[in-house]
Amino acid sequence: MNDSIKTIGVIAGKGAYPETFIAAVRRQPESYRIVLVAFKGETDPALEEKVDACTWTKVGQLSKLFSAFTKENVTEAVMVGQITPSHLFNLQLDIRAMAMLGRLKEKNAESIFGAVADEAAKDGITILSALTFLEDNLAPLGQIAGPKPTAAQEQDGEYGFNLAKETSRLDIGQSVVVRDGTVLAVEAFEGTNKCIRRGGELGKNKQCLLAKVSKPNQDLRFDVPVIGPDTIRNCAEAGIKAVVVEAQKTLILEADLLEKLAQKHKIAVFGK
Repeated sequence: MNDSIKTIGVIAGKGAYPETFIAAVRRQPESYRIVLVAFKGETDPALEEKVDACTWTKVGQLSKLFSAFTKENVTEAVMVGQITPSHLFNLQLDIRAMAMLGRLKEKNAESIFGAVADEAAKDGITILSALTFLEDNLAPLGQIAGPKPTAAQEQDGEYGFNLAKETSRLDIGQSVVVRDGTVLAVEAFEGTNKCIRRGGELGKNKQCLLAKVSKPNQDLRFDVPVIGPDTIRNCAEAGIKAVVVEAQKTLILEADLLEKLAQKHKIAVFGK
């Protein structure tokens, strides 16, 4: 193997995030081999053609995941993409995963992913920031896409942003839907998209706003806030007309398509 070529591992869930990361790696001035661990029923099969090596496994099979990396001499890896929340209740755990979970007092996303990172370290694998190579995709301050937010939307944005910061601090969720200073929906285990739908139903297709933020002291290795075209599609379907995100802490995926959809559906997207 050419010593000048580095190797990076990718633990890939669903959505556009893994593909965005892989494309960012390919744009680096240094050459990288990309070793993918993909999850059946979650990861886009098309990604296999974009990497140098790929192993398919099931969520909860830690030994297979790490052995795939050690076999390919992976010493650094990233976690990118979501796992369907409902699938986390139907895991086929191997012995290593069962032992890991058994040691946890709290079983939330942060504690579980943190434990996975600790297990990786035992095999000589460092889990890098999920923002690695993606600094250009971070949300800027101010208008991001769509029309300029109105004064009322900016006011709701302030309200929703502060609420989302508090719910994320309590490890409930990182998104809320508000309208005219009223909380319509708070994200919990079900994820952002279902929170959007619930908020839209209660808001009856009026001027609702989605706020999405990072956790205080966010562990940048996982669970960073992300929005993309699917976020805008779901907001449009639910009647949500504005989205506020935390600037420099939120990843924007497929920005060009997000902009087109935000303009089409007249959804103001801005960073705070």
